Amino acid sequence: MPCEMIMLQLGQCGNQIGFEFWKKLCKEHGISPEGILQEYATEGIDRKDVFFYQADDEHYIPRSVLLDLEPRVINTIMNSEYRKLYNPENVFLAKDGGGAGNNWASGYGQGESLHEEVFDIIDREADGSDSLEGFVLAHSIAGGTGSGMGSYVLERLADRYPKKLVQTYSVFPNQDSGSDGSIGGIGVSDVVVQPYNSLLTLKRLTQAADCVVVLDNTALNRIATDRLHIQNPSFTQINELVSTIMSVSTATLRYPSYMNNDLIGLIAPLIPTPRLHFLMTGYTPLTTDQDHANVRKTTVLDVMRRLLQPKNMMVSTGTDRNRIDKDCYISILNIIQGEVDPTQVHKSLQRIRERKLANFIPWGPASIQVALSRKSPYVSSSHRVSGLMLANHTSISSLFERALRDYDKLRKREAFIDQFKKEAMFSDNLDEFDDSREVVQQLVDEYHAARKENYLSWGMNQ
Repeated sequence: MPCEMIMLQLGQCGNQIGFEFWKKLCKEHGISPEGILQEYATEGIDRKDVFFYQADDEHYIPRSVLLDLEPRVINTIMNSEYRKLYNPENVFLAKDGGGAGNNWASGYGQGESLHEEVFDIIDREADGSDSLEGFVLAHSIAGGTGSGMGSYVLERLADRYPKKLVQTYSVFPNQDSGSDGSIGGIGVSDVVVQPYNSLLTLKRLTQAADCVVVLDNTALNRIATDRLHIQNPSFTQINELVSTIMSVSTATLRYPSYMNNDLIGLIAPLIPTPRLHFLMTGYTPLTTDQDHANVRKTTVLDVMRRLLQPKNMMVSTGTDRNRIDKDCYISILNIIQGEVDPTQVHKSLQRIRERKLANFIPWGPASIQVALSRKSPYVSSSHRVSGLMLANHTSISSLFERALRDYDKLRKREAFIDQFKKEAMFSDNLDEFDDSREVVQQLVDEYHAARKENYLSWGMNQ
């Protein structure tokens, strides 16, 4: 039974990372940029129908919906060599093409007015799949379309398809506050109202999504410069990292084995209570195209140990020591690809337990799950073993605390509020802001409570 996933790409960022993701999937499944299965890939044992369906002429078409309020990025995709891959009916561009102007309220309002057309496309895709498992949403939380229209689509999906999973890949804005890392300034971003946009989107991600994979631009930049030695990483290079995370996190769905071959099986062990569904990722070994020289010997233990190192984490959380001691893993899922002997996995897990390499919650079992996944036979890799970690860790709350702090600074001065007051949602009052702040604050409190032994009784009293 195929558990199909429908991908929704929203806004500039969502479409860019989505585009990289589909490029990677085509390579892994041996599908050409026109959507035709290559000669060498006809005998494959992979499940292409999770993310693709076949057209009448045997083309493979991605189950993907491209939505944007301004045409630039989608036009780039439609002029690339992959233009014949997508179903043109699934590309939605706003008629005036004016975009949302990096304003959450504008994106949300336009989402509301374009509701019919957008959901016609989504409903048609959903009806066309045999047993739809859920939706994957790619967007950023700082801009206008990805955050505003993304929030609207999230709320509607939760209403219309209450039984379907909604997983998001959400890109958090670059938060490097000045070169010295001081917390004085607000994170560097090309969007001045980013703290407002982020907060309003976080409320929806908390309430309407089942699982949020946090892609933190700050950490991705850091990894590109420190680990891959790229001086000024471009968006394309960072999106390459993101597409690796996305493709490996869906590898067990596309190369099915006895376990973990549907999304709920992957997510369920990671998320103990409904709100704590923000996951961080780590990947190793990282290489760029140009340097194959520094290939090290990779064993399962190496990979699993490296995944637990903070410098491989793709979320930059507070690094001050007193926090690290308090913070703990709620659960971990390692997806390991390559030539792996299951007994090695068992040994590695024992070693990690003995050396206490990971610090777990006091109120539940220390859950490190390991999913072994086949690699694509059509993509050569210089490593024997590679691993992706999806972890639910309490330190992710520092991202939300940072969002709250940045928001408070702007809100105190009532800065840039006028842009929001122009939109219908904020024309009478700013209650939505206060409401969102409260939801995000409760989320932070819950992550703090999850570090303590009495978390379960705390939850009962809420």
